[in-house]
Amino acid sequence: MRLEVKGRNVEVNDSIRRYAEEKLDRIERQLPDETQIEVELTLETNPSISADHVAEATVWTKGSTLRAREASNAFETSIDQLSDKLERQVERYREKRSRRGTGRRTNGQQTEEPTFSGEQLDRMIVKSKQFELQPLTPDEAAVELELIGHDFFVFTNAETGLTNVVYRRRAGAYGLIEPQD
Repeated sequence: MRLEVKGRNVEVNDSIRRYAEEKLDRIERQLPDETQIEVELTLETNPSISADHVAEATVWTKGSTLRAREASNAFETSIDQLSDKLERQVERYREKRSRRGTGRRTNGQQTEEPTFSGEQLDRMIVKSKQFELQPLTPDEAAVELELIGHDFFVFTNAETGLTNVVYRRRAGAYGLIEPQD
């Protein structure tokens, strides 16, 4: 297995690199030798983000790609949370691979059980929310975004009357998503 630890907006020192390698060693033992893991540590520059130490990992296995992202106030905590999340994903991945080709028998006929990969479980909708869209300018929406502390804000653009999304980019700036006419 190949493990790469790199940094964005931060210099990754040897102690953090060793810590990440030790924590991800548990995952390494559960995966095949040809697996590649890339860990990226980021220090968010936006002062309104309290959990500014971010650890992201991508695990390339034979057939699937697993991804996880965790943020906290320290890289060690983010790496711990990331490692726990990846362990759960790897466990589901291994269960899926071990069940492949096996099914449950019902009335003498074999039926496939529905299985979900770690990626599919991460993409499942677990909460739905409804709210009134406020007519705002994109600048006003950015201020609202800061006030609520989320990563995005949905609003009706007061200038165009269309639904828009303002979001916080990783570098700390803002982005605007507008529908095409």
